[in-house]
Amino acid sequence: MWIDTHCHLYLKQFDEDREEMVKRAISNDVRHMFLPDIDSSTTGRLDDLISSYPANCHRMSGLHPCSVKDNYEDELAHVQERLFGREDVVAVGETGLDYYWDKSHIDEQQRAFERQIEWARELELPIIIHSRDSLDETIGTIEKMTRGDLRGIFHCFNGTEAQAKRIMDIGFHMGLGGVVTFKNADLDGVVKLISDESFLLETDAPYLAPVPHRGKRNESAYIPLIGEYVAKVRKCPVDEVARITTANALELFDIEI
Repeated sequence: MWIDTHCHLYLKQFDEDREEMVKRAISNDVRHMFLPDIDSSTTGRLDDLISSYPANCHRMSGLHPCSVKDNYEDELAHVQERLFGREDVVAVGETGLDYYWDKSHIDEQQRAFERQIEWARELELPIIIHSRDSLDETIGTIEKMTRGDLRGIFHCFNGTEAQAKRIMDIGFHMGLGGVVTFKNADLDGVVKLISDESFLLETDAPYLAPVPHRGKRNESAYIPLIGEYVAKVRKCPVDEVARITTANALELFDIEI
């Protein structure tokens, strides 16, 4: 069995074939899909999908850094209501820092990130971290705030060996996705370095499809392709990667199957 720990299957890119796409994932033994929210504009779509597949899709709630604008306090209030008002939220996220798309609200991003970290601590939930062009800063925030009581995933990890070691030192996981299959990403050394207990698999669908689908729409059914590449790099059986990453995900999100 495989688990997709990060996918946005509720987005409009799947409106034409969402049911078939989910069925493809399940038929490829991707039995569980974890859905990070983006902001209040996506909440309804996320809820609709989970209502359709309650045994396979799992709800997360957070404010994406790219959605941190002047109204971020209103957005955070929406996240807080969901986090503290629902029993089926399995993680806070996705949250973090993004210095790639827009640097006009960096201070607000930092404040929103720290607020969501505090909620994760209070609720004893994992944190799903977005860190585009800001990996050192996001790691540093967790290093500053952790008291050994935080856990979570640095989603779409594409950092250096030194950054991977820092993440392992604070007890967080790294989400390996389609980017690791890109030849120009040059991530094989990092994939070899990461300890068994420190990595998970994800798609970030509909984005970042793995080879041989690079440049096309991504979907959860492609998780085995990422797993096969990781197994090749780590020189271990594919079944072992499936077993390790499934066990890591179930433990992190504290769910039973």
